[in-house]
Amino acid sequence: MQPVSAIQPVSIVVTVLNEAQDIPNVIASLLAQTPPAAEVVVVDGGSTDGTWEFLAATMAADPRLMAIRDETCSLKHSAGPVSRGRNVAIAAAKSDVLACADAGCSYAPDWLANLTTPLVAGNAEYSLGGTCLDPDDWTVWDVASAPYFSIKLSPTEPTKSCTARSMAFTRSLWQRIGGFPESVLVGEDTLFDMQARRAATPAFINNAKALYRPHNTFRSATHQMARYAVSDGQSRVRWARLVRNTLRCLIHLLAVFCLFWSLLPFLLVFAFESWSAFHRDDKYIVRFGPGALVARMAFSLAVPWVIAVNHMRGLFTRKSLTNRQNA
Repeated sequence: MQPVSAIQPVSIVVTVLNEAQDIPNVIASLLAQTPPAAEVVVVDGGSTDGTWEFLAATMAADPRLMAIRDETCSLKHSAGPVSRGRNVAIAAAKSDVLACADAGCSYAPDWLANLTTPLVAGNAEYSLGGTCLDPDDWTVWDVASAPYFSIKLSPTEPTKSCTARSMAFTRSLWQRIGGFPESVLVGEDTLFDMQARRAATPAFINNAKALYRPHNTFRSATHQMARYAVSDGQSRVRWARLVRNTLRCLIHLLAVFCLFWSLLPFLLVFAFESWSAFHRDDKYIVRFGPGALVARMAFSLAVPWVIAVNHMRGLFTRKSLTNRQNA
């Protein structure tokens, strides 16, 4: 059941920096929500590529868009500029129900209504919609890496993972847990989610996924995974994930070593890794062709090594991460 009011009592928040390629698409889809949001609040951390000029022109043409230029929402001034941008946007927003969106995505017209209905009705304080790979714009490495970034291959797949690409919460919940953590560049939505789930039971909304177009190569996907693992190490979180992937690495080495005596351990490990690669979305990945299947297997074998090595690297380094926008 959707809200009956002409305007939803919800503010959408987005934080951007040098997103000229993606910003027109996401803003258009957010302003096309039905029913419309009360406002779309975008915080720009000091873009120099035309992003801010686009936002300023759109704001002049559509009063539902509130664009804020705040150059402290960049790595020059904050260790966690994405989180800081969201916190600035939420503080400026008028509504008590907030929805997070991401510049690299687009959104179906009913996304906001589906995501926030339980919050507007007072039945929940926190809801998660998840992410789906854009079916019209993908690479084989997008498909290969999708489940490792909690990205679904079909909009109908259920999800219980968190992502700030499609997340909604009440202002009171945001205040109680202290907002988004401004000490990390990546993985901030995971840290927020950990705190939010301690304070409220999330509602999982299957038909409120963000459509994502990462355009990954093998290198860019493993680089992104490495950055998340380093951040986990620096934040001292996800210890079970580190142990699990370290054990997988050791088992890989043991299986190769045992080839001198027997093929059986190697075959058992290969069978397990095949199951690990495909069990999450085996019904959907076949639609993307044999190239995606080969890429998924290759990426799955790389995952434990990337996570284990970089999580441990994060434990012993405090050097701040950078990205292409904030470098």
